[in-house]
Amino acid sequence: MKNPESKDMEEQKSDDADLAKAIMAHRFHPSVIGPEAWEGYTFSDQEIRIKESTDLYGAVLWPSAMVLCHFLETNRDRYNLADKNVIELGAGTGLVTIVSSMLGAKVTSTDLPDVLGNLRYNVMRNTRDHCKYTPVVTELTWGPDVKQRFPRATHSFDYILAADVVYSHPYLQELMDTFDFLCQDNTLILWAMRFRLDPENSFVDRFKVRFHLEELYDLPSLSIKLYRAWRRDKKTQTTTDDRCL
Repeated sequence: MKNPESKDMEEQKSDDADLAKAIMAHRFHPSVIGPEAWEGYTFSDQEIRIKESTDLYGAVLWPSAMVLCHFLETNRDRYNLADKNVIELGAGTGLVTIVSSMLGAKVTSTDLPDVLGNLRYNVMRNTRDHCKYTPVVTELTWGPDVKQRFPRATHSFDYILAADVVYSHPYLQELMDTFDFLCQDNTLILWAMRFRLDPENSFVDRFKVRFHLEELYDLPSLSIKLYRAWRRDKKTQTTTDDRCL
């Protein structure tokens, strides 16, 4: 007879495998290879075509984006993006921006200048005539630039979305400061993260100093976790976003 702990571990592995399989099932490969290479994804009953640029790290689609998109699609009742102001940090190829737009959000999609061309191409290609709001694609360098680009007097976001923005790069403090500036009292952060090296772990520890952090998904098979977060210094109150499940 198996002990309870062993049984629980097997069930967790099974749940992880089933969820990972469901997430990866959103991806498909083109049946015909044309003049332009692209990767296919299906979300919100729509076919999404993503062009990658392998010479740019930020222009390659990483699995964390699929994890976040799957969560948004399957939890659209609890996390209703319709008519909400959303900003994506490190949008990369634009999949999260595209899916959020298809779910009715008013999305501001941000990344570094060298990524914007491919990002804008993917976003416009997949959202034109399919979404209520046209996403805004714009440059954002993490750190002090955020105060000039998105002053609090004129910009307020319901959600901050981020997928795979934490890895071994030299701008982790600037990213932390960007989260801190953009996240106001009623802002919710949804953040998918792939764990690779120690910098990811230390960033999470430092993040917890400024934000309440709750784990939504844990996918060991993909080395990815999905979190939601909100300000530690916000005035506690119950909202329609159900921050306290």
